[in-house]
Amino acid sequence: MPTFAPEGLTPGMPERWMTELIGSLAGFCTTLSLVPQLHRIWRSKSAHDLSLAMFAVFGLGIGLWLLYGIGIRSPSVIAANSLSLVLVVAILTLALRYERPGSARH
Repeated sequence: MPTFAPEGLTPGMPERWMTELIGSLAGFCTTLSLVPQLHRIWRSKSAHDLSLAMFAVFGLGIGLWLLYGIGIRSPSVIAANSLSLVLVVAILTLALRYERPGSARH
């Protein structure tokens, strides 16, 4: 039975492009999942219910995934974790900004 692969990939190895597709979709979903939290903090000017410790450890994990992606030269791992790290840093920055004692809530 013939196998088909996208241009540039070796025929007979459909597992590789399928694995990359699944990895890209997973990265997209997990990265996208951070957007509602960032939007909520931005809109409400509050991070009252946010666990800073959880997001700090999560950010560390994302940073390690990014280093892993660089090490294995995986564009999907690098892209997803780079964007996720930017979003986590933005969430932590806003959370610290809005939750400091005496911070202005506009």
